[in-house]
Amino acid sequence: MPQILTPELHWLQKEIEVYARGYGLDFFEVIFEVLDWEEINEIAAYGGYPARYPHWRFGMEYHALSRGYAYGLQKIYEMVINNDPCYAYLLAANPVVDQKLVMAHVYGHSDFFKNNYSFAHTNRKMVDEMANHGSRIRRHMEAYGEDEVEDFLDRCLSLDNLIDYNAPHIRRRRRDEEQEEIDPDHPANKPRAQRLVAKEYMEEYINPKDTMEAEEKQLLEEREQDRQFPPRPEKDVLLFLLEHAPLANWQRDVLGIIREEAYYFAPQGRTKIMNEGWACFWHSTIMTQKALEDSELIDYADHHSGTVATQPGRLNPYKVGLELFRDIEERWDKGRHGADWEACDNFEQRRSWDTGAGEGREKIFQVRSLYNDVMFIDEFLTPEFCLKHKLFVYHYNESTNQYEITDRSFEQIKKGLLFQLTNFGQPWIFVRDANHLNRGELVLRHRYEGVPVRYDYAHQVLESLHTIWKRPVHLETYDEDKPIVLSYDGAEHKTEERSDD
Repeated sequence: MPQILTPELHWLQKEIEVYARGYGLDFFEVIFEVLDWEEINEIAAYGGYPARYPHWRFGMEYHALSRGYAYGLQKIYEMVINNDPCYAYLLAANPVVDQKLVMAHVYGHSDFFKNNYSFAHTNRKMVDEMANHGSRIRRHMEAYGEDEVEDFLDRCLSLDNLIDYNAPHIRRRRRDEEQEEIDPDHPANKPRAQRLVAKEYMEEYINPKDTMEAEEKQLLEEREQDRQFPPRPEKDVLLFLLEHAPLANWQRDVLGIIREEAYYFAPQGRTKIMNEGWACFWHSTIMTQKALEDSELIDYADHHSGTVATQPGRLNPYKVGLELFRDIEERWDKGRHGADWEACDNFEQRRSWDTGAGEGREKIFQVRSLYNDVMFIDEFLTPEFCLKHKLFVYHYNESTNQYEITDRSFEQIKKGLLFQLTNFGQPWIFVRDANHLNRGELVLRHRYEGVPVRYDYAHQVLESLHTIWKRPVHLETYDEDKPIVLSYDGAEHKTEERSDD
C-alpha cells in the first residue's frame, strides 16, 4: 500500500516547492506517495493510475517492468500524472538526492500540464474517471461475459490511434452548428426543380405544382444514389464508428471509453520532448542552484547524466528538450534572434553576439505555454544547435550490423525529426467512404506522406474494423508508390491494384 511521506520527505517537498515557486513555476497541488519497487511497477503498468479496467496487457507490462528491475536493466525514478491535484510517486529505496531530483522534476511536469495549451481541454479529474471506466467495463464483463468483452476491448485498443490528434478536444460534433453546410437533408440543400420565368397569375400553369414536386422527387432520388457518406473525409475514425457502426450499447460504451482515454493521452505524445525537457530544465536548475548539498554532487551528476544520455537508434526527449530550452534561454538573453541576427553572416560576430537583452527566462515560459513538439522543433532548432550537439541523420545497416551516418546537413536533420513527430510517425488514415458501391462497405484511405503501412498491422486493423462495422472494409494505400487497396470481408484478406484518383 502507498505510504505517506516521512517527516524528512515532507520537509524536502516543502523546500523544493518553495524553490519551484520562486522561479515562477505555476503548478497544481502535488501529492507524493511512496511505493516499493513492486508497487511502483504495478502503478506504472497501469500508466500511473491506481485503478483501471482489467486487461491482460497491463499484466504483461507489469511482468516486463518487474523483470527489468530485477535484472538491473531499468529503474523507475519518477512517475507523475496530469490531474488536479497532481499525483506523483516516489520509489522508497531511492536515496535522498534522488528524491529531491524527482520532486523538482515533478514540479516541472505539473507546471507544464497546467499551462501548456495542449492540455487545456484534458480532464483534470482523470484519476476518478479512470476508476469509473474500470467499473463500467467490469459491469459489462459480468453481464455479457469476460471473454466477449475482453475480445471486443482488444479490437478497440488496436484502433486507439485512429483519432484526430489535431483536434483540441473530444466532444462530439455539434451538427446544428454546421448542419446547413454538410447535411443534405437541410432545407437549404433540398433539390429544386428548374422553374420557367412566369408572371404570378400564370405560375400555376407554367410551373404546375404536381410536375415540380415530381421533378424534385426524382432529383432527390438521384442524389441519394450518388450521395457521398461521409460528405467529407473523417480523420476521427473512432468517432465515426461511435456514431454510425451497428454496435450494442455496451460495445458503444467500451469504444467510447477507449476513445476518451486516447484523447486524454494524446497531448502527452504531442509534447513529449517539451514536457520532459521542461522538467529536466527545472530539476537541474533547482538542484544545482538551490537544493544540492556538496556531498550529493557526484550522485546527482551520475543520475542526471543517466536521464539525458542518448542511446543508438532512439531519440531521447529528455536530452533534446533540455538542451533546446537552454539554447532558447541563452539566445534570447543575448539577443540572438530577429532580423539583425538573421542578416549577420560573420562567424566571429555571431559567436560573440550579446546585446544584453536578458529576455531568456520570459521566452522559455512563453514557449512552454504555446508550443507542441512539432512547432518547437520547427521554430527553434537551428544549424548552430545541430553543430554544437553533433546531430546527424543515420540508419541501421543490416549487412554490417552497425549504425551509419548518412547525412549531417541541417535540412535533413530537421526533416528527420519532424518526420518522426508528425502524427507520431504513424500513417495518416481517414474515412473516405462508408457506403462503398452502395453496399455499406467501409473505405479508409492512407494519405501517403512517406510512412508506409505494415501489412501485418494493417490486416489486424482491418479485422478489428470488420468486427465493429460488420461489413467488408478496405484500406486504400501504397506499396512502393504503387496505389493498392487492402480488403477484408470477414473470411479472407485481399490485395488489389487500384487507379490512383
